[in-house]
Order: sequence, then C-alpha cells, then structure tokens
Amino acid sequence: MVACCWTRSSTTTGKASAPADSIRSVIQQRPETTYGSDLEFCTTPATTGEWTCPGFLCTDGGCISQSALCDGTADCHDGSDEFEDTCGLLQCKKDEFACGSRRCVSLLFRCDGTDDCGDGSDEASCHKNCTAESFLCERTGSCVARAKLCDGWPDCPVGQDVGADACPSGQTRAPHTCFSSEFSCGDGQCMPHSWRCDHSPDCADASDEDDCDQNECLVSNGGCSHLCVDLPMGFLCDCPAGMRLVHDSQCEEIDTCLDTDVCNQLCVHVNGTFSCDCHEGYLMSPKTGECKAKGDVAQLVLSSSEGVRWVNTAGMEYREIAAHLLGPGPMAALTANRTLYWARPGQGSIYRISMDGKPLDPVLLLKSHGAVLGLAVDWIHEHLYWTNAGTHSIDVARLDGSVQRLLIGGLAMPTGVAVEPLLGLLFWAEGGSSPRIECALLDGQGRLPLITSAIRNPVAISLDMPRRLLYWVDSGMRTISRVRFDGQHRKTVVESNGYLDRPFGLAVFEGHVYWSEQATHSICSADKHNGSLFRVILPNIAFPGALVLIHPVLQPKGSAVCGNTSRVCPYECVPDLFSGTGSPSFTCVSPTGGDVSHPLPGAAVSDTTYAGILSLIVVLSVLLVGGALWWWKDVFKPSRTLTFLDFSLKESQDPLIHGP
Repeated sequence: MVACCWTRSSTTTGKASAPADSIRSVIQQRPETTYGSDLEFCTTPATTGEWTCPGFLCTDGGCISQSALCDGTADCHDGSDEFEDTCGLLQCKKDEFACGSRRCVSLLFRCDGTDDCGDGSDEASCHKNCTAESFLCERTGSCVARAKLCDGWPDCPVGQDVGADACPSGQTRAPHTCFSSEFSCGDGQCMPHSWRCDHSPDCADASDEDDCDQNECLVSNGGCSHLCVDLPMGFLCDCPAGMRLVHDSQCEEIDTCLDTDVCNQLCVHVNGTFSCDCHEGYLMSPKTGECKAKGDVAQLVLSSSEGVRWVNTAGMEYREIAAHLLGPGPMAALTANRTLYWARPGQGSIYRISMDGKPLDPVLLLKSHGAVLGLAVDWIHEHLYWTNAGTHSIDVARLDGSVQRLLIGGLAMPTGVAVEPLLGLLFWAEGGSSPRIECALLDGQGRLPLITSAIRNPVAISLDMPRRLLYWVDSGMRTISRVRFDGQHRKTVVESNGYLDRPFGLAVFEGHVYWSEQATHSICSADKHNGSLFRVILPNIAFPGALVLIHPVLQPKGSAVCGNTSRVCPYECVPDLFSGTGSPSFTCVSPTGGDVSHPLPGAAVSDTTYAGILSLIVVLSVLLVGGALWWWKDVFKPSRTLTFLDFSLKESQDPLIHGP
C-alpha cells in the first residue's frame, strides 16, 4: 500500500504555470485553487476505497496539515479550520480587536480603511463613519468617496463601487485605459495579454476568448516588449539571447550578480567566478564578505508614541533624543550637521531638532497644507522633499524652511519618498486604487513608473545606493521587496513572518534591511538579500513609526548629475525650484557664470575663419586616428576595466561576460 502526498509550499493559483516566483500568481489571485501555505493532500488507498486524513479534515472534505489548524489563516475552503467550535473562543487583550480570522489586532486599526484581519472583519460595520458624500462597501464597511463611483477602478474590496447596484445601466463612466501589456475586456476590466485565448475565460464577459483565430501579435505586438510568437491558438512572448521573460510579457537583461546576490556591493562575474569589492567608505569583512562602513557604528533613529529615540544597529545602546516629539511620524536627517526632521502624524507641521548634545526643544520649520506621510533630505542641494496626503502631491522646500512649493501633483495616495541627489533622482510610492512606485528627476520632470503590478499598499521606501536598488515594504502584501533603479530585477526579500502585519518604517544599511512593525510593537532586521538572519532589535515599542539611519557614508559628497542632461556637473549645480517663473530646473554653472548643462551659444565668427578652423580639426583628427591605430597594433593589449559612474551600466558591465 502506497501513500501519495502532494505538498504545496506557497500559495498558488490555477493560472500559475510559470515557476514559483512568477508574477502572474500575484497580479490577480484566482479563486479556483487558492489555499493556504501549509496545505497538504495525503491519501492512503485501501481495499475499501476509503482514505484517511493524517492532519485536520475540513468539513468540505479537504485535508490540511495539523500545523495549519487555528493559525489565524483559513486553509480550508470553507474556513472550518478556524471555526470557533474547532478552535474555541479567541481571547484578545482589552486594547485589541478579535478578528473573524482569529487574529488579534489593535483597536486603533479598527475602521481605518485597511484590512488588518485578513478577512475584513476589522472594517465591517463601520458605516457610521461614512458621510452623505461617501459610498459604503458592503463587505468591509469601508467608505469610498462618491466621486469615485463608476469610474472603472474598483475601490471597494469586491468592486461594489463599480458594480450594477452602484452603477445602473448607462451611468457607468468609461473605464481606465489598460497598459499595452494588458487586454481590455468588454466591461473595461484589464487582464494580462498572456491570458488571452488560453481556453480559460478570465474576463467576466469571456471576451478574452473571442476571435482567437487571429494573429494577436499584430495588435500592439501582443503586449510583448520584444518578440511575439503567434500560435495556432493564442500566442506567447519571447526574449532575445541574454534576456529573460518576466511578468509573462516583459524582457529584462540577465544580471548574474543580482540574481545570485553573492556580493554585498560591487560585483564582477567572469566565467562563473565572482569578484566582489566595496565602495569608498566601506571595508570588506574577511569573515563574512560584507561591506562594513568605516568609522562609528550607525545610529538607527525611530519615532514612536513615546518620543524620538535612537539605538545603534547592534542593538546595544538606546537613548532618547526628543521626548516632546510624540507620535510615529515620518522622519529624515541631514548627517553633516546631525539635524533631524520630523512631521507630526496626520498634520502638516514639520519640525527640526539637533541630535548633538543634550535633548533640545524642537523648532517648527514650516507648515504644509495637508498631512505629511514621508520625508527625504537632499543633502547635496539642501532641499527637503515630502509626500502630502492633503494635496495628493510631492512638495519641496529649502532646508531652512524659507520657501516651499508643490512639485508633483495629481497623485492618488503618496506615501514614502526618497532621493539620490548624486544621480539627480527622486523616488516615491503611492497607495490607493492604483498603487505604484515611480521615479523622476529632482525637479519633478521625466517621470518613470518602476512598479505597477503585484503591489497593494507600499507604506515606506528606502535606497541601497551602493547597489542602486530601491526597497519597499508593502503592508497589503506583507512583504519587503526590491527593484533596480531602472525598474528591472525585482525580487521579494522578506515575506510575511509574523512581523510584517503592520509595517511602518523602512531603512537599508550594509547587509541588512530594518523595519518597524506596529502589530508586534517591535523594530526588526533581516538580511537584505534573502530575509535570513531575522532578529528583533527592539521589542515593546509603543506604536513605532519611521526609521532613519545616521552615518556619514549614507550621504556622500561629490559631483552630482544636474538637471535633465544626465551628465555630472563638475562645477556648481544651481537649483531653480522656487522662482515662480517657468518650470523648476537645475542648471550646471561654471565659475565664469556660463551654463554648461546645455551647448554654449556659438561666438560670432566669420565664414572664412570658421572654415579654416573646421579644416584644421579634420586634419588633426585623421592624424590622431592613424597614430592610435598604429599604437594599438604594435603596443597595446586590450584589458577589461569597470566603471560605476554611468547610470545605464549594471553591476556586470562587460557585454562579453556570460553566465555559466
């Protein structure tokens, strides 16, 4: 008698035919075969034709592991593994709410618009908070502004705000436009192009299975970024050599250094061998290979309902900075003069306080119209950036607070913000009905979306500048992920481990990622590559908020990319963000006062003089090329070199280098 067992180690969906890290299974969870992470099906055939369940037998006939019983997650289809008659009455603390999913969450999370229980029970029966200008979502009891009804975007968890009850026939507004990699259903719903003509209707009206005998590659290249291959039924996307397919339709270059995460910072990959190095200001540990910052141990500053405090990254010291700054508000710091910037939660007041010497009273820097959710300091040009929930914008001000302005408007729900002034880049995250992470120049120009799918509620972002990676923590997905500054090479590094149910702050330094977690009242850390080496640095923190790491190496000095030229300014990069005339900009100005960011105006010379100069240039060029060719032939031997200045280059620079 043979026992046949099938174990699923991670939540999958009926559509996920790609590997476990395929984005398709995360983009839109399908209901056909979704089960919990510890699901096991084991049957032992007997002569009677009966089978036994070695774990817990669900009332619907399913079988799950005994370890998944009463763990707060419904693993049975009917949820019987979490029923009260199975698990008994859930006992929560006085200041906690008992979820239907058998979790205990803080009462402060009740009716806040976020599903913290996982089953929506903490948002149920909250209609008393809805006004006449709001629409009540039936399942969670959350409120949606009536201005968002019938706009094609489902803001309620199950889409009642765009359904037939909310939108009678003829009253539905035009749905939003799908991306080029998506198929627009007849009802306006967006589906991945790769789901079209796969013999399984995905659109509610099954329009994705209509007209499947046509060549889909003729329409927007099938949504494929590079190669589209037409098949007798449907199509598929493919990539050229040296690239791989991600998100079913997009190609990205293979970067073995990032894929393997062998190196902590700089990496060279040659014929299967990796060579690692560290940036200036770091030393490589001979034991672990980790790049450690020179000088003192970094300080991790945190805000909480008990004030602003700091602890070193080793968790050995813990001191108070400002007991007056109460609340888990956003923070940023200027390392050069050890100045901390903090915003009062839910308000537009931004304060400044020194971290040197004895605790001092905070100084009101400026007042903004709307709640501040994220702060970032540009230490090169001495600007302060923040996300404004009231004006749905990213704002900027001088560090002295003398002047401020709205920089980027029209955002849904901006949350985290970060800057890399040496590259001239500004990053931010958005929640709401269209969560995403975007990038732009420091003057707000040249916006580029980095993450638009498989993201729910990014609450904070942080930069790993040595590797040019952006990290974000998603309270909806309960994960910490990363992506390269150009939007490629996305990876989830920390998944839900019981300490990601209510994340708030995020920071990256050396080989670790740090985050604050409000459900467990703790500050945690883990390996920035794969989430290993998890530990709780500080427990029992009353409503921990934002995190800021203080170390000189995190704000290096140097020449910066200036404006939209993508070139480093060797002189002075002069910002013009507050003049009120024209668009905000950055200009590279030489000591003589000339603008070197753009071609200099030609001097007034005669045609004869101009022709003579041009002829001389041609003759000298020919002589120079001839001499170079002769030198190359007889003397020079080629050698490989690396440069890390050009933003377009990756960690493995040489195009002749291939993986094993």
